[in-house]
Amino acid sequence: MNQLILGGARSGKSALAERLAAASGNEVVYIATALAGAAADAEMAARIALHRQRRPSHWLLVEEPLRLAAVLEEQAREGRSLLVDCLTLWLTNLLFFDEGAQLEPEKQRLLALLPPGEVLLVSNEVGMGIVPLGEISRRFQDETGLLHQQLAGLCDRVVLTVAGLPHLLKGENSDNRMA
Repeated sequence: MNQLILGGARSGKSALAERLAAASGNEVVYIATALAGAAADAEMAARIALHRQRRPSHWLLVEEPLRLAAVLEEQAREGRSLLVDCLTLWLTNLLFFDEGAQLEPEKQRLLALLPPGEVLLVSNEVGMGIVPLGEISRRFQDETGLLHQQLAGLCDRVVLTVAGLPHLLKGENSDNRMA
């Protein structure tokens, strides 16, 4: 089942996705899109460290800031759950890499590929506030909103997480894993 899990910063969306992946009974591949290392500032490094501490040590980890569709294709197989955290960092990376030249092709690859099986896509809901002042910020907000709409149409389940509480927007909650 493909799932899109949305929420604001510190809403509990990543923790929910991790619970769902753990409860699946499948081998889990955590696909991290954040830029770590020299490109990360101290605050981002702390966020990455928190996510690492929460993840079970037996989960596989793939760090990929740009080629998300290719990694999904490489990693997808029966008996495996793929957890992508997060789409908004991936979009940010694409916007700033090569002046955004790869944004549309990579987005289209993702939308065309979305593999069957258990895929959990985590993303920040950024369109519920004011419209940003800067051009790149507005483009980011627009690109994110459009991607979410397209993915919501393709995914079996869509969840909005607010204050740690999942709100089912699409699909069924037949397995009680969201609680």
